[in-house]
Amino acid sequence: MAQLNFNAATVAPSTGFDVLPAGKYNIRITGSEMKPTKDGTGSYLSLTLTVADGPYANRKLFDRLNLNNKNKQTVDIAYQTLSAICHATGVIQLQDSSQLHGILLSCKVKVRPAEGKYDESNEISSYMAVEGGAPGQPPAPAWAAPAPAAAPFPVAAQAPAAAPVAPPWVK
Repeated sequence: MAQLNFNAATVAPSTGFDVLPAGKYNIRITGSEMKPTKDGTGSYLSLTLTVADGPYANRKLFDRLNLNNKNKQTVDIAYQTLSAICHATGVIQLQDSSQLHGILLSCKVKVRPAEGKYDESNEISSYMAVEGGAPGQPPAPAWAAPAPAAAPFPVAAQAPAAAPVAPPWVK
């Protein structure tokens, strides 16, 4: 049990989210985890994707790559998809799925129609590098200084700075 001091009258209720329209989206992988399959005989890589820009920025999408499954074709498709993600991100030698986190890439999203007890949902059909460029790069850490701008004209070589003098108490 969790002790809560919450007044629902102060927060508008969630109305849920509709599926994203089919199309191409710039995304970042923001979470990944290996999970067991429902029948317990295999495992899949669960990916959380976050839309990076546009009117759907910060919306979440999800994908599952069945990397360990009795069905060889399912495994082959999963590894081909993982290869597409690796090529799109520039992470060719993948040791841990966290290496893919935060790197900008694109994906094509389809809308899977409602079926039986399931509502319509989004499905990722392919991954690729962001349009017009090389594979995406992870964002610079907040503490990183921007690269210096190129000088507008040649700068004369400067003499190296003199070595610092140690204070007298340091021997």
